[in-house]
Amino acid sequence: MTYKNSGVDIEEKEEAIKQLLSSILTKRKGTIGKPMGGHYAGLIEFGDFALVLCTDGVGTKVRIAEALKKYDTIGIDCIAMNVNDALCVGAEPLAFVDYLAMEDPNPKITKEIGRGLEKGARLANISIVGGETADLPELINGFDLAGTCLAYVKKNRVILGNTIQLGDVIIGLSSSGIHSNGYTLARRVINEAELSYMDHFPDGLYRGKTIGEIMLTPTRIYVKEILELFKKIDVHGLAHITGSGLWNIPRLKEKVQYMLDDPLKPQPIFSFLRDQGNIDYYEMYQIFNMGMGFAIIVSDEDEKESIGILRNHSDATVKRVGSVIKGAGVNMPHLKLHYR
Repeated sequence: MTYKNSGVDIEEKEEAIKQLLSSILTKRKGTIGKPMGGHYAGLIEFGDFALVLCTDGVGTKVRIAEALKKYDTIGIDCIAMNVNDALCVGAEPLAFVDYLAMEDPNPKITKEIGRGLEKGARLANISIVGGETADLPELINGFDLAGTCLAYVKKNRVILGNTIQLGDVIIGLSSSGIHSNGYTLARRVINEAELSYMDHFPDGLYRGKTIGEIMLTPTRIYVKEILELFKKIDVHGLAHITGSGLWNIPRLKEKVQYMLDDPLKPQPIFSFLRDQGNIDYYEMYQIFNMGMGFAIIVSDEDEKESIGILRNHSDATVKRVGSVIKGAGVNMPHLKLHYR
């Protein structure tokens, strides 16, 4: 099974994005980098600072929330997908606005969604300063949840990946599970296997938990530990591992190779999906985070101190997963995978 035959064609999506961007040419004075420049967030000068904006949503993970009638965690996902992106340019998230489009604005559902947004905001130390709830019965089947994050960073502390150099080390932080990407494929796997979200996992995986419960595990928020790292370490690059999996890392800097010779171990949910869907490793690592939700690139001299700081302030597993070497793309030698 592939992402494409489950309904999402990555190559077609990339071409669609290129065509969209080809029509967006306006660049206000003070924009840092190219407009819509392909990084995790956009930046514009504001005095000695850069204001940072990024936007994202929960995606089809909301379908599992609907199936389980459990809506109190997807707000965390919505916050996480945005604040984690803002971190990737060296910025501290400040504020957030949400967009909730609904077929039927059910107050019981919106209250639960609000609880998740509140918890996510607390974990990320941001304020939700506004939003929009749209009643769109002719357009929406169920609901969609998305949002936009405002962050800031001193202009001389912006991190765009341009300082990455050969010999740098890659530090990985574990994900909490699938996070909020690849759910079109994951849901297809469950459906084709004739399983239910209410079923327990076979072979004793996640004993006592249902498939739906594990698939609804909220996206991990990395704000606290990354901000602590910024205080003491000259970070060269940061990657939020979301849709497109390992392809997220070369977005930082091309013409170098990211060698992942000691990757984090994927959680059991990934092997479950791979086995049930007969999905090859190449596809898995370009769709899902496969156990690594965030990657940080620092000099080899800063490796030990960086790992210590992250471990002291994070609930995630933290370890060196690889290094930057000559070449191109991302290489995982133990699985003979090379993305370039």
